[in-house]
Amino acid sequence: MKTLKYRSRGNEVYTLEELLLELGYQVVVSNFFGKDTDVAVKDFQSKNNLVVDGVVGPKTWSKLIEKQQQLTLFNDKFLSEKDLQDFATKFNLELAAVKAVNEIESSGKGFLIDGRPRILFEGHIFWKQLKNKGLDPNQFVTDRSKNILYAKWTKVFYEGGKQEYDRLEKAAGLSDDDRVHDAAYESASYGSFQIMGFHWKSLGYPSVDSFVAHMYTHEKAHLEAFGKFCEANNLMKHLRSKSWAAFAKGYNGSGYKQNKYDTKLEAAYNKYK
Repeated sequence: MKTLKYRSRGNEVYTLEELLLELGYQVVVSNFFGKDTDVAVKDFQSKNNLVVDGVVGPKTWSKLIEKQQQLTLFNDKFLSEKDLQDFATKFNLELAAVKAVNEIESSGKGFLIDGRPRILFEGHIFWKQLKNKGLDPNQFVTDRSKNILYAKWTKVFYEGGKQEYDRLEKAAGLSDDDRVHDAAYESASYGSFQIMGFHWKSLGYPSVDSFVAHMYTHEKAHLEAFGKFCEANNLMKHLRSKSWAAFAKGYNGSGYKQNKYDTKLEAAYNKYK
């Protein structure tokens, strides 16, 4: 590809601006490299460890195309209308009810732009899972582990996005003991519906690693795990009867009232109905 910079013109500029637009930058797509494109290119370079000079040469073109390909892979993992219809048919549910749950209980897109499922690591669950495996969590408590291992829930250490994988990998690396690895992966929630890893056995997976691998495949896998969770916890009957409070309590816990999950679900159902 041709090297481009501020005030360049031509078809290559059009291609560049289409790429930037697809990656979330608000630029005018034309054959002129304007100020908006210059700002977007410099921001992209800054975020991708490139020299920030606004010049789109071989390295910047390569990184732009790489990110665009990742985004295409990412988009190929999304749920479709048919996926929701199939789920509704399988479990004898109204499609409107399934769409309501997908809107309110789903965390949105189930994948990061790099293709990994969204996760949230819970340090207090890690503490509990270590104990469940016969390990004393206190032996792993150090200044280094304070953001991944603690006895009581707190959101102070949430980082979001790909940084949650840093926390997960840090926890799994506290020891060579396989029990620590398993406890760590059981202590994160995964995908669109944020199903906790420690549910792997009750959902019919042979191991936590098998569950996690399934979450990497597609949002359909996230929906499938959600269905298994609802069946294992006797929640499908509440979806069939549209008993939103009962469903929200079973799925979200007693805090559902504070977050108004039941009223949000009912409103979404009425919208889709």
